[in-house]
Amino acid sequence: MKARYFIQLVMLSALWGASFILTRVAAPQLGPNVSAGLRMLLATLVLGAIMRALKHPWPTPHWRELLLVGFLAVAGPHLLYSWSALHLPGGYGALLSVTAVLFGAFASAFLKEEALTRGKLAGCVLGLVGAALVVKLGPVEPTHTLVISALVCMAAAALSGTATPLLKRATLRMEPLSITAGMHAAAVLMLLPGALYDLPQAHFTLGAVAAVAVLGIATSGLAYWMFMRIIQHVPPMASMTANFMSTGFGVLWAVLLLDEPTSLAMAAGGALIVLACLLVSNLNPLRAWGERFPRAQT
Repeated sequence: MKARYFIQLVMLSALWGASFILTRVAAPQLGPNVSAGLRMLLATLVLGAIMRALKHPWPTPHWRELLLVGFLAVAGPHLLYSWSALHLPGGYGALLSVTAVLFGAFASAFLKEEALTRGKLAGCVLGLVGAALVVKLGPVEPTHTLVISALVCMAAAALSGTATPLLKRATLRMEPLSITAGMHAAAVLMLLPGALYDLPQAHFTLGAVAAVAVLGIATSGLAYWMFMRIIQHVPPMASMTANFMSTGFGVLWAVLLLDEPTSLAMAAGGALIVLACLLVSNLNPLRAWGERFPRAQT
């Protein structure tokens, strides 16, 4: 992976890590349906304005494909993440979301994008154990609601991970900006009924509106456009290294901004999840370092 793509992934990770905190601010006030729908609407408006300025046509001939990736990549995950944020601490959400890499590995293997090796299978097992540690042994009491919220969060990660190889294939037929705008517009259509139904119960506080504005404009619209530009040039699993880094950023923001508690069990579970994702992605930092800085021959 070239250095510029890695730097861009770090920037994305910081934004996407903060999205769990912002979702916890917006979702309780607006409700999951309204916050997710408004987020998709703002992203679509921003991306549509950019498309108009750059004179990009809307990819209407590919509307079926955009509906599919719109559901898997944005509509489904953001709705489920918003629901889980009602009861799940932001740091937990950030840690559990990294399991998207596990599901992405299965999807990539099924679509014959990348092979599913023994190391990747071992990583899947470690990821599940790590997620169990985060839920069962963390500083928050593992109530029935917390467990359900964690499962919903992992379902969102499953949809997001499954979408990654499909998004890679979509770049062969469409421009990144067109894909990003098209799938967010499709997500708006899917989330509109639920958002309108819950609209009378939404509380449009200043904090909630500001949070959903950042989510829609920055973390969904602009950041996802950047991600689609990166995924053109790197393999699907390599592009998901942003999930590793966003986990660290998500926990960092949760501790710094929300003063959420931490524990050794939560740290151990998070470490297992990250290790699992390294195995699934076939990433070896020591090998990468050796290739970048080979030892001098004696």
